[in-house]
Amino acid sequence: MAESTTNTNSKFESIRQWIVQHKLRTVGTLWASGVIGSLAYNWSQPGKASVKIIHARLHAQALTLAALAGAAVVEYYDHKAEKNADPHAKFLPLNTYSQKD
Repeated sequence: MAESTTNTNSKFESIRQWIVQHKLRTVGTLWASGVIGSLAYNWSQPGKASVKIIHARLHAQALTLAALAGAAVVEYYDHKAEKNADPHAKFLPLNTYSQKD
């Protein structure tokens, strides 16, 4: 039982790490799947095509806002835990540029 829980936790952790490293790809994929799913749902309902497209766009916007909020929460907790405080620090040396008096 403990081995199964550890395996599940490590799989969840690996998925979480991938999402943290690929936030924009995750949000874009979620948005695209939301648009496709909403279009598929709305197309099965009676009504005009223009209204169906507008409803699909509104659903996709709401889903995008939720995904961005989720990415912000993940980023906040990662920085709070200091696991990945500044992944770009090695590319931006701060002490190499000094101000002239």
